[in-house]
Amino acid sequence: MKSDCIFCKIANKEIKSEIVYEDKDMLAFKDIDPKAPVHFLFIPKKHITTLNDILPEDGALLGNMFLKMKETALKHGISSDGYRIVANCNKNGGQAVLHLHFHLLGGRSLAWPPG
Repeated sequence: MKSDCIFCKIANKEIKSEIVYEDKDMLAFKDIDPKAPVHFLFIPKKHITTLNDILPEDGALLGNMFLKMKETALKHGISSDGYRIVANCNKNGGQAVLHLHFHLLGGRSLAWPPG
């Protein structure tokens, strides 16, 4: 845990969030500024700053996170129409919080280009 990290504080229940899934290794919660009808953030409880900081021993954790994202998409009725998983890396990649996280978005067309 990193004491000044907002996502670490959410994982430790120091900051309230609308949790949609939790186990010993990860947490998923509703995004406070959703970009789609379904918009959840999946975070590892272990503080990993960016995609660049993933270690070989994090492979099982990340694999389990993707399995849980797939299950969550099914549970929330977006798996058949489609959904998007996004991970941003560092400032120019659009990463606003320096704690690895994945956005699960769905419930509307996310096709690019729009239209």
